[in-house]
Amino acid sequence: MNDTQRMDQLRELFHNIEDLIPFNRYLGLHAESIDEDGAVVHLDMRDELIGNFQHGILHGGVISATLDVVGGMAAMVTAALREDSIEDSMQRLRPTSTIDLRVDYLRPGAGTRFTARGFTLRAGSRVAVTRMELLNEKDELLAVGTGTYIYNREPG
Repeated sequence: MNDTQRMDQLRELFHNIEDLIPFNRYLGLHAESIDEDGAVVHLDMRDELIGNFQHGILHGGVISATLDVVGGMAAMVTAALREDSIEDSMQRLRPTSTIDLRVDYLRPGAGTRFTARGFTLRAGSRVAVTRMELLNEKDELLAVGTGTYIYNREPG
């Protein structure tokens, strides 16, 4: 299988990220793009996501969770491109876990639509480090993050 075919299968897998994990559905996350360079997701502001009711600001936990999702997706794409088949990739990536997540909040989460981008900084055979950013519809950088993920390869 070539990289183009593998990317097509990964796009199909991640296309409906809200169906993979119920919490993604609650947040309203939608995959925008997935390619060799990483992943992009977006979400729209809703009342349920407000953390500061006086100013209608996105909750910091929503920001953190969104960055974690896009960072994990970027790590999984990088690892999947190393495998011989999508089946090998899915076996390897089935339980991918966050080891560490750091978020720097640069501005209040004001906006109506938010976009998160993630890309892999470095990936080894079991661990990947990613960089993420969250922007609003005005392209204002609201937060950045660094995530470390482990691929918990199942025995066998």
